[in-house]
Amino acid sequence: MATARLDYIAPWWTYWLHNFPHFNFTFQPVDNTFRPGEESYQQSLVFLACISAAGLVLSLLLLSVYLTSLCCCRKKDEEETKRPDACCVSWMAVITGLILCSAVGVGFYGNSETNDGVYQLTYSLHNANHTLGGINSLVSSSLGNMEVGLQQHLNRLDEIFATQGDYVQALRFMGQMADNIIRQLTAMPDLSKAKVDLSAIADQTAYVEYYRWLTYLLLLILDLVICLVACLGVAKQSRWLLTMIMVFGVISLVLSWVSLAAGTATAVGTSDFCVSPDKFIVNRTKEFLSAEVTHYYLYCSLPNPFQQSLTIFQRSLTTMQIQIQGLLQFSVPVFPTAERDLLGIQRLLNSTEFNMHQLTALLDCRGLHKNYLDGLMGVCYDGVEGLLYLCLFSLLSVSAFCAMLCAIPRAWTLIASRDRDNDDIDEEDPFNPQARHMAYNPSRASHVHSFCSYSSSLDSQASLHPPPQTAAILPTSEYMNQSMLFGGNPRYENVPLIGRGSPPPSYSPRMRTTYLSMTDTQIRHFGTDFQQV
Repeated sequence: MATARLDYIAPWWTYWLHNFPHFNFTFQPVDNTFRPGEESYQQSLVFLACISAAGLVLSLLLLSVYLTSLCCCRKKDEEETKRPDACCVSWMAVITGLILCSAVGVGFYGNSETNDGVYQLTYSLHNANHTLGGINSLVSSSLGNMEVGLQQHLNRLDEIFATQGDYVQALRFMGQMADNIIRQLTAMPDLSKAKVDLSAIADQTAYVEYYRWLTYLLLLILDLVICLVACLGVAKQSRWLLTMIMVFGVISLVLSWVSLAAGTATAVGTSDFCVSPDKFIVNRTKEFLSAEVTHYYLYCSLPNPFQQSLTIFQRSLTTMQIQIQGLLQFSVPVFPTAERDLLGIQRLLNSTEFNMHQLTALLDCRGLHKNYLDGLMGVCYDGVEGLLYLCLFSLLSVSAFCAMLCAIPRAWTLIASRDRDNDDIDEEDPFNPQARHMAYNPSRASHVHSFCSYSSSLDSQASLHPPPQTAAILPTSEYMNQSMLFGGNPRYENVPLIGRGSPPPSYSPRMRTTYLSMTDTQIRHFGTDFQQV
């Protein structure tokens, strides 16, 4: 367990993920301490991913059995007589769409949270690398001033002051102070031994995170498009849309299981680190940093381990500057050639003192400790939380696509049964709307001989020009023959009226007697008036 700290407390979900069982490939339990370099620990994370792979195989197997039983075990008479419940298919489609839309919303939130956490980590790594790089640069610059520049000036001054023992002794004392500074700078931690470039790690992490974010974004868009197209296919009753959704639904189901495997393994591994991050940092830095220095930066509560070295550094520089001021005041009038080297030493000491002040600020624990905490907060709070939401998105997507793949064959059967019902319509019934639609189809005109006059009358009604009057006026003998032929059946009594879309007139013996008693002239005038109407 991690040491209790007031500035960082691991969230509860990291402890929950940390307690997941860890097994290697031989089903032996593995310690859940974060050890990414050990093979057994790597196998435990891969084992967690394999559980999702097993779920993928099981779901595909169950879907295959379901579709096979649906296609092969249905009797032909049931297919012809029974229709699937359209209400159940519609409700299943609605529920599946709602689940998938919810999953997409959860996925967008989780993807954003994970990206924010990783960005905060990379930002902290860049800042920490800048601080450590500044420390190395200042130490190297100060060592160069003391070992090379100062030593050259002291050698030349030793030749100039060879006849003056007091000045030579002052130069020897300055050399001792320079050695003290060199020893203190050499005692500083050599971060180059770590052979770790935090900036390179941050760049690589940002590169991987960019493609992870883009992959999840494309997966979310694909799921959303599949949901919309599936709703369109059910609404339009389009078979080719449903077939395409079946194919892409299987692909998205596989991708959802894969994302669940990757998200679970990554979340568990990150949680193992977040539960005890200090222990991992101490183990990784013990080769080039002492435990005292590491704890100073991890907790920022212990005394500064560099305080004594920095104090000696400061006192040595102050002593050397006092010696240089005295030599400039008393030796230059006697040895004018020594002024150039003495001023050169003074500039070196001023530059080294400036480096010392900067080094003191950079070695303070507050800067690196803040970067460390920011990185932990980004990974363990935003990052792991986002991974959990992405795992929830994967589970919801798997459920939605399994339900969708089960509902689409039902919808296909429903569409097929409706097509069969449309094909069973009586084509000879002139008052059936479906038969009227088929009467307009030229390809079926040869099978509808009894309905040709009805179609032609509809065509004449659609024309803007009225038909000639002679076509509407029938001779008395011909009309009487038609009346006797149809036996006074009111259904076929007035064919022109039916062609105009008007209902046939009601039949009564009185009307028939009145019509038969009319003369030819009256009948002709009656037809002319009716045609005008």
